[in-house]
Amino acid sequence: MSDPLSPSVSVPPMLLSGLEPLRIGADSLFVNVGERTNVTGSKAFARMILNGEYEQALAVARQQVENGAQIIDVNMDEAMLDSKAAMVKFLNLIAGEPDIARVPVMVDSSKWEVIEAGLRCVQGKGVVNSISMKEGVDEFKRQARLVKRYGAAAVVMAFDEKGQADTYERKVEICERAYRILVDEVGFPPEDIIFDPNIFAIATGIEEHNNYAVDFINATRWIKQNLPGAKVSGGVSNVSFSFRGNDPVREAIHTVFLYHAIQAGMDMGIVNAGMVGVYDELEPDLRERVEDVVLNRRTDAGERLVEVAENAKGAAKDDSKKNEWRALPIRERLSHALVRGMNDFISEDTEEMWREIEAGGGRPLNVIEGPLMDGMNVVGDLFGQGKMFLPQVVKSARVMKQAVAHLLPYIEAEKLAQVAAGEDVKPKGKIVIATVKGDVHDIGKNIVTVVLQCNNFEVVNMGVMVPCHEILAMAKAEGADIVGLSGLI
Repeated sequence: MSDPLSPSVSVPPMLLSGLEPLRIGADSLFVNVGERTNVTGSKAFARMILNGEYEQALAVARQQVENGAQIIDVNMDEAMLDSKAAMVKFLNLIAGEPDIARVPVMVDSSKWEVIEAGLRCVQGKGVVNSISMKEGVDEFKRQARLVKRYGAAAVVMAFDEKGQADTYERKVEICERAYRILVDEVGFPPEDIIFDPNIFAIATGIEEHNNYAVDFINATRWIKQNLPGAKVSGGVSNVSFSFRGNDPVREAIHTVFLYHAIQAGMDMGIVNAGMVGVYDELEPDLRERVEDVVLNRRTDAGERLVEVAENAKGAAKDDSKKNEWRALPIRERLSHALVRGMNDFISEDTEEMWREIEAGGGRPLNVIEGPLMDGMNVVGDLFGQGKMFLPQVVKSARVMKQAVAHLLPYIEAEKLAQVAAGEDVKPKGKIVIATVKGDVHDIGKNIVTVVLQCNNFEVVNMGVMVPCHEILAMAKAEGADIVGLSGLI
């Protein structure tokens, strides 16, 4: 039994379901790279590092992981900073924080000495961001051999002696050349190559920029089809840079861009999870205009997006429109809250749903197995279609957990009432359940435990990071009828 609601979920969040996860290429899942531990991308993080406030900086990294980042990008390239010393200090501090150190680190710098210093601190397999042929093939090979020696993967920029690749043809040319050098001459494992074919801003008003997103998407598709084993990544926030200051439009551009790029084979992206929406939840007119820009479907796409940009920004600030969903029927409100990952009203809505079901002679469990699971099924469908992304699923899982927690007192009271009435509460069977060694996620496992207990099963919950031999020993000692395992591996 996988853990479909864990904060690093790898399958659509549907309890006890057998649905397949969203596949990227043949054998991988889209990986979200947290971008906030980057002094060049976050003013708040830069201020913390410059002021020596490393505990606060660690909290930023922890929050990234909690919000669904599967890799954290660490960059210390700041003119007023000793980048090498800051990188070493921060990575050493991360090593002592299990909540952070459980995800890989992407050591990000434009200075090779900073990257190498970072690699010496990284536990396990790290990722270098980045190497390229901009300083010539000899330096590219030297750096690649060192990355290989450190056991890391490498982001390879589509950049050569002539400059950055901006067209589809240049992206393909540079990536193919780099791949052949790395694989054939350096002996670099192809599965450790992560190409970044350059995401540039679109809708800038400059005609030459109109096809930038299309060129990236097409180059991604070509790489996945022609360079076996290689992955594709990119800095997603670059694509919306033209609308800096208008977060609703930027969020819409990121959402639409990722939807199409992932379908083409994009494996990972550096993106602020808070700046990605749900594809099907975008306002239809805004989504159409954004899609026109991303896919370069018409010559006036940029102007048409500008026409609605201010309205989109205003609507996002209009609290009356924000709360229009509160007028929906209770079941639809629960589904809306789960899909959006909104917990502001989840306890009171769960209570209202329970009172309605109770009036009809139902049980607290019916709220979980009915309306709440209906909402999570919507989340699962959207995730499986690539219209919803991992950080959003994590938020949905937390809202689901909060709703279940609200129902627990009613579930316990129901059990006590059954005992007092002399009802036969003999367990249907005994289940040992655990999150396997190597994984610390347990939201889904714990909700499954509640559902099983409500259905009169005795559950022995062993917690997280449990080795195989301990699970087997517990199953034998308890005489378990079923063993349920939660994990990503």
